[in-house]
Amino acid sequence: MASDRARIGEKARQEPKLCFTSLYHHVTDLDNLRADFKGMEPGKAPGIDGVTKTSYGENLEAHLADLTDRLKRLGYRPQPARRKWIPKPGSRKQRPLGILCFEDQLVHTALKETLEPIYEADFLDCSYGYRPKRTAHQLLDALGRTIQQKPVRWVYEADITGFFDHVHHEWMLEFLRVRIGDERVLRIIYRILKSGVLDGELQEAGEEGTPQGAVLSPLLANIYLHYALDLWFQKVFCASCRGQAWLFRFADDFVVCFEDQEDAERFSLEVKERLGRFNLTLAEDKTRLLRFGRWAEADGRRNGRRPETFDFLGFTHYCGKTRKGDFKVKRRTSHKRLRTKLAAWKEWVRKGRSRFGRGEILRRAKVKLQGALNYYAITDNTQMCRHYREEVESLLFKWLNRRSQRRSYTWAQFRDALRWVRWPRVVIKHDLNPLWGRL
Repeated sequence: MASDRARIGEKARQEPKLCFTSLYHHVTDLDNLRADFKGMEPGKAPGIDGVTKTSYGENLEAHLADLTDRLKRLGYRPQPARRKWIPKPGSRKQRPLGILCFEDQLVHTALKETLEPIYEADFLDCSYGYRPKRTAHQLLDALGRTIQQKPVRWVYEADITGFFDHVHHEWMLEFLRVRIGDERVLRIIYRILKSGVLDGELQEAGEEGTPQGAVLSPLLANIYLHYALDLWFQKVFCASCRGQAWLFRFADDFVVCFEDQEDAERFSLEVKERLGRFNLTLAEDKTRLLRFGRWAEADGRRNGRRPETFDFLGFTHYCGKTRKGDFKVKRRTSHKRLRTKLAAWKEWVRKGRSRFGRGEILRRAKVKLQGALNYYAITDNTQMCRHYREEVESLLFKWLNRRSQRRSYTWAQFRDALRWVRWPRVVIKHDLNPLWGRL
């Protein structure tokens, strides 16, 4: 019978200062590994050994028995991640993705399922990214309500430069030791951090950072920033503030709302020093302090200037008005994100038109569009969502008609085809009206 990992979270909540000294058996337990295997998604790209979930599962019991034996005697050695460079649509830049071997993904999953209950008991409400039952829309809702209903006058938006590439390994282990006293767990995590990456034929040692795309990386990122930023903000910085302050963090992106200007300006200086202690720096071009809120909107109206805006989680937040003329926090899809998404659509259609038939492309496009609308169709963003859908339709019409010298569709035929696949309509998926309810 699998060891009960659910009790770990209960123990962590009951004893917030407990350091867990016996956790490793949850990672090595054969039944736990079998359950973790079943829960993993199939069809993911293989690592450097070429093994997939399907091939690993063909002789599952033998593979799991061998893995648990190596884990128990500390003979498990994670292999380097295969680095894949993914282009950023609409930009010449690329971002690295670390693709793990399947067995390493399985060990990552076992560690995550063991450690996550402990840290879910510790993480603060300001943290939303990559946490169970927490979403970006919940963060947007809480942020909007705070600006709307609290005395917010200043907003500090920030972005940490290359966060996953600059996680300091020694600090990571120090943070883990606050709650994890089982040295076997720490040793496996240290090996994972040091396993490095294989870029083509060049293997790079893991001196710092944790691979983007690794199963365990989001949890480690939240642990790192919980101690480096969240606790410091709540326990130290807020204790010395003249006014109120609120932090909202989604992974390595965060915004802070302030009541007092002096607090806001002091934070903009102290947070750089604080993060610098842990090998992290802020992107200067994406970090700034701005006036925002009902008072900024009123001042802008008197001075003949429009209030500033800020981007967060793909949305531009701006000072708007209700139908009655009262202040209201509103959001729309950021222009940068819109350009990026449309550039990705263009590339997808251009490549897909030679691989799939017209009907299949439209069916796949429907799924892609619906996925985007499921995220961006929020209160006050209907117009931008309709514009996005129209641009997607124009791209499809243009590139499908380039399949041959003869036009595939007239606009009337294209509209009929969209109706045939039940093309998505723009319907608000998330009601984020900051005027309703209470915090």
